[in-house]
Amino acid sequence: MDQTNNGQAGAPVQAPASDDKVVILPVSFSQQRLWLLDQLDPGNTSYSIPWSIRLRGRLNLDALLSALNEIVRRHEVLRTTFTAIRGEPFQQIAEPAAIPFDICDLSGWPVEGREAEAARIAKEEARKVIDLEKGPLIRASLIRLADEEHILLLTLHHIVFDGWSRRIFARELAALYEAFRNGKPSPLPELPLQYADYAIWQRNHLNGKAHRKQLAYWRRQLANAPAALNLPTDFTRPAVQTYRGTALAVSLPAELSEQAAAFAREQGASLFMVLLAAFQTLLSRYSGDLDILVGTPIANRTRAETEELIGLFANTLVLRGQLSDDPAFAEFVQRTKRVALDAYEHQSVPFEKIVEELNPERSLSHNPLFQVMFSLQNAARQAFELEGLQLAPMEGTVETAKFDLSIFLSESAGGIRGRIEYNTDLY
Repeated sequence: MDQTNNGQAGAPVQAPASDDKVVILPVSFSQQRLWLLDQLDPGNTSYSIPWSIRLRGRLNLDALLSALNEIVRRHEVLRTTFTAIRGEPFQQIAEPAAIPFDICDLSGWPVEGREAEAARIAKEEARKVIDLEKGPLIRASLIRLADEEHILLLTLHHIVFDGWSRRIFARELAALYEAFRNGKPSPLPELPLQYADYAIWQRNHLNGKAHRKQLAYWRRQLANAPAALNLPTDFTRPAVQTYRGTALAVSLPAELSEQAAAFAREQGASLFMVLLAAFQTLLSRYSGDLDILVGTPIANRTRAETEELIGLFANTLVLRGQLSDDPAFAEFVQRTKRVALDAYEHQSVPFEKIVEELNPERSLSHNPLFQVMFSLQNAARQAFELEGLQLAPMEGTVETAKFDLSIFLSESAGGIRGRIEYNTDLY
């Protein structure tokens, strides 16, 4: 669901008419929120995105470095830092330069100790703080295990990167690596727009009539919403929200997954809607609450102009499930379907603007409007390949949690699989 890309009418995203270089540029609303969270909790790494990839085969290091640097040159957002002017964040875009790149050679280590040391290095790299003001907001390093086995470590900050961006990055890295490995120039066309153009467009667009109409929907939909979900916790909630966390793997057997999908078809609903309805029902039974608000991520690439841009476009929708009349599950699925479809139709309003408009009772102890996240990844995953190399993604250890509780699921041939991520200061 979070990779949905629905077309949307409205003024196209365009670059500013002037070709003059603007040093200070506005941020998008999502960037503004992440910047504020960083100000409230400096050194917090919960919005760092570590990405580890094992490379097997004869690696052309020069081609890899050139490809990485070309991606950073192409996408200005990866050369961006953030500065405060009168307490408000602005983007500053640096000129292209080589990104930091460290190489750690473990090939001389005893074979039995290499993997453990590589895992330790990857964990330490993920824990390093990314300074939004000083940058860089992307780091890369390489662990050499043997002549034909390496681990590429990438770390980016969510303020310039999202799930859709990962697919763009992988696709461009593959194309550029192949070209540079064979002594050819970049095959990629220059980008007509940059993320900063989108940020400017977003702020201008959200002052229009269409935006006011969309915002009115969210005012109605979330009116008188509860301040927090009263889930039982193992520990007393801290006065200030922490982001310490871990995760547990979860899976639904193939037969149960198929039954859920069949039920969704019977109801004329998506599997996401059925699983969300089940999850909200479960949350209601554990909490005793009958008004359940859950957040869900959405790609928010509603404009064709943004599909090839790296950056933070992802938005969060707040989906409200009301069970006060004890509906039958099939009826609740139909309610969930209507709520979800309406939310998709009004997805262009940034979550940050909804919070600003509703001005709910604020507390540093928890996220506003919702504290639980639910996601079902149903978009086809693109294979990530580099010429002459076998690649395998590496799952790192989860040590942070952005919310009290999050469930991230994906569909696979063996059934529905995923993880539960939770705050260890609560559970």
